Amino acid sequence: MTLPSGQMKALRNLSRKRSGEDVDWINISDARALTDLGLAERGRAGWMITDMGVDLVQRLDQARD
Repeated sequence: MTLPSGQMKALRNLSRKRSGEDVDWINISDARALTDLGLAERGRAGWMITDMGVDLVQRLDQARD
């Protein structure tokens, strides 16, 4: 799966957020697009990455190595 750069940045920020890191601002339109793809969801604590999103980030990172 190929994502536009803004969505990829948002997905990586959400991945870091899940790990407990502080993250930059996340563009709402990018986060909504990720939600439509099943890669993120909106919860009480804000935008969160889904397991499917984590899997995609891991696969993309492995492909870069």
